[in-house]
Amino acid sequence: MTRTVVSSATREVVIGDDQPFVIIGERINPTGRRALAEEMKAGDFSRVERDTLAQVAAGAHMLDVNAGIPLADEPAILARTIQLVQSLTDVPLSIDSSIVEALEAGLAVYQGRALVNSVTGEEERLERVLPLVKKYDAAVVAISNDETGISEDPDVRFAVAKRIVERAADHGIAATNILVDPLLMPIGAMPTAGRQVFRILGRLRDELKVNSTCGASNVSFGLPHREGINGAYLAMAMASGLTSAITDPIAAGVRQAVMAGDVLMGNDRDAARWIRTHRVAAVEGERGRRINRRRAGSASPA
Repeated sequence: MTRTVVSSATREVVIGDDQPFVIIGERINPTGRRALAEEMKAGDFSRVERDTLAQVAAGAHMLDVNAGIPLADEPAILARTIQLVQSLTDVPLSIDSSIVEALEAGLAVYQGRALVNSVTGEEERLERVLPLVKKYDAAVVAISNDETGISEDPDVRFAVAKRIVERAADHGIAATNILVDPLLMPIGAMPTAGRQVFRILGRLRDELKVNSTCGASNVSFGLPHREGINGAYLAMAMASGLTSAITDPIAAGVRQAVMAGDVLMGNDRDAARWIRTHRVAAVEGERGRRINRRRAGSASPA
């Protein structure tokens, strides 16, 4: 089994097909969140603090940190955000940027073994990002598109992923340090998006011997009740070989789907986490009902 190890200064997370599924919290990202973008640009990180603590409390194993704000000093903001988040939690981080200088600024201040998000198959990107990954002994997300764009053919996407893994090896980066993102597209725009990814995932695991991740919330973009689609997708993707995902841990349907998937994949031994979680919920629910009945009784007229 392939295992990818990332860490903070004090906590290690292992990603692998024989390990519990790893949820990477997606919420520290100003893309599409105008209020957050404006706050971060102005030096207000109060919403970042709230999102950090809420995601960890909801069960995120890692957090993705992005500071992609137009016309802002992204390297400086990303570095500051990473330092702040690491002061609040010890979960490992994914350093997320399309700007190489921002990735390096984030890696320079990071405490532990980070996940770099991301490298693509474009030649220039490979030659700039892979040396950074090696220099900082990081793990890296390999996104399966290149100069030709995003192919609708799963075999082409797999070929791009294979080339990135081979180029990484040329830089001394082992396949165990690579998570391939097969590029999940919105199912509302591309009806075959789910099938495409399911087809690729098994090949990534069995042929390339790498772990995988994706932006799971992409699948439901533009659809109502997104949480239901996201949860169903994750359960099916786990069965196909997906070992981690950047998603919203606060969404109850997502958490439930991942926990159930771990039970069914045999990665929640004896269903211990499932039982513990739901027994606690049941006990707390019954306690609340008893308190309410007592309050109702005491409020009844004599």
